[in-house]
Amino acid sequence: MKRTRISKAVAALAVLGLTAVGVVGCSSSGSSPTASSGDSGSSASGAPSSTDTASSGSATTLQPLPTAIPADLQPYYAQKLSWQGCYSGDQCSTFKVPLDYDHPGAAGGGDLTLSVFRQQATGQGVPRIGSLLVNPGGPGGSAVDYARYAATAFPAVVRAAYDIVGVDPRGVARSAPVQCLTDAQMDTYTQVDTTPTDQAGVDALVAADKAFAKGCQQNSGKLLAHVSTVDSARDMDVLRALLGDAKLHYLGKSYGTFLGATYAGLFPSRVGTMVLDGAMNPSLNAQQLNAQQAGGFQVAFDAFAADCVKRPSCPLGTGTVQQADAKLDTFFKSLNSNPLPTGDPRKLDEALGMTGVISAMYDSTQWPDLRLALADAINNGNGQGLLSLSDQYYERDSGGHYSNLMYANAAVNCLDLPSAAAGPDQVRQQLPTYEKSSPQFGASLAWGGLTCAYWPVAATGAPHVIPAKGAPPILVVGTTRDPATPYAWAQGLAAQLDSGTLLTFDGDGHTAYNRQPGGSACIDEAVNLYLLQGTTPTKGTVCH
Repeated sequence: MKRTRISKAVAALAVLGLTAVGVVGCSSSGSSPTASSGDSGSSASGAPSSTDTASSGSATTLQPLPTAIPADLQPYYAQKLSWQGCYSGDQCSTFKVPLDYDHPGAAGGGDLTLSVFRQQATGQGVPRIGSLLVNPGGPGGSAVDYARYAATAFPAVVRAAYDIVGVDPRGVARSAPVQCLTDAQMDTYTQVDTTPTDQAGVDALVAADKAFAKGCQQNSGKLLAHVSTVDSARDMDVLRALLGDAKLHYLGKSYGTFLGATYAGLFPSRVGTMVLDGAMNPSLNAQQLNAQQAGGFQVAFDAFAADCVKRPSCPLGTGTVQQADAKLDTFFKSLNSNPLPTGDPRKLDEALGMTGVISAMYDSTQWPDLRLALADAINNGNGQGLLSLSDQYYERDSGGHYSNLMYANAAVNCLDLPSAAAGPDQVRQQLPTYEKSSPQFGASLAWGGLTCAYWPVAATGAPHVIPAKGAPPILVVGTTRDPATPYAWAQGLAAQLDSGTLLTFDGDGHTAYNRQPGGSACIDEAVNLYLLQGTTPTKGTVCH
């Protein structure tokens, strides 16, 4: 089978730029958000109820759903998967889930059809354990594409014991995808200045965000209220049953950790092995997530700069990291007034240039590409390299077509959490906090928080903690200089999970397990042992 290439934005977290909503944080449900610290009510379909919006900044507790499957959901759990050959020897199928878990079937608007991929366990030398569902993050990343990648790239011993399974979450890729803009409109959208310095710039940014939201409403209005993380977690439980597994075995990266943790919170007794790599902290609100992520990108860029300035050809100079930061600032500002040619009708402005730099922060193996791209832009006035990195981030192909990554990203994020800011005045108040976290990237993430302010569907989620009481040991993996999911988030998630164990990678880049190249044998061995035997590493284990 041909190995599938996974872009940074899919294998990581798609949150920067105009569609940035601050990393998606906390769970909600199109059916209703999470429960309070008291007893949780439920609908006829068993949906968790909300008794606290956490508007004061306090976090509620995600309560489990009833273990008995409600009668009106039983037809979904009784489906039979019809596997068809796909991708040169693997298997694909589809299954149905209710659009609205509170009102399954026609009463709630009908059903959605989700696409699922499977490579069966090779069985070479080890007994089959079950299915391992994988999710690369986003939100908006294709789990089908990631499973195709994992089916050849994951360690042979893991593929021997597990069927590798990926289901595109509702609203993503092959599963009723959210649609918003034409490709030409998206080109325009990605070039809007995300660091406005005057009222005209602010007005242009607000107009762009409103047009984006309007496009999503016009093209996907029925779906937008039903693409929350809780909805997708409940879809995974349906799939678990259809696969014939009593327990859900799962490996999620980036946003996929929030999806997995949400599943554990809702269905703790059905958790098997669960690896949450590049973890998110669901107890944080959108502003906290955005500002802290800005700090993560700053740490990552400073690590890149420290490496770069040691090299004679570094385009940011050979002085200090602070001097390199200053040169990058000067370069970004120059792009506003003098965008660079790229060999494409689009020119490299500050928005695209910054996204290109951020894209390379996800993987330290791309630092050489970033050095070359910056050198070509700064020294030769050619923005092609940075534009290519930006396109990789946005999943724009060579023909100018965008995947639905950014549309799904905004739709899920805006449903899962209230907006980081209600309008431009609040962004201005928040700017000092963001710029303290990241002089280079803070302002862009602050203004990016406006996306959800104009969203056509009100958020149904709020910050909450996920104890998942009764779940077996859950392995949380954190990278100390992770740009997109700061290490503190992994610490926070591991601490709130009753059975969480934190495994630390002292390194650069986004996520740690099975990185090729640039990974850690220590991390891989610890995760493999856990997946195969359920044995968690010793408390306090740090890998290099």
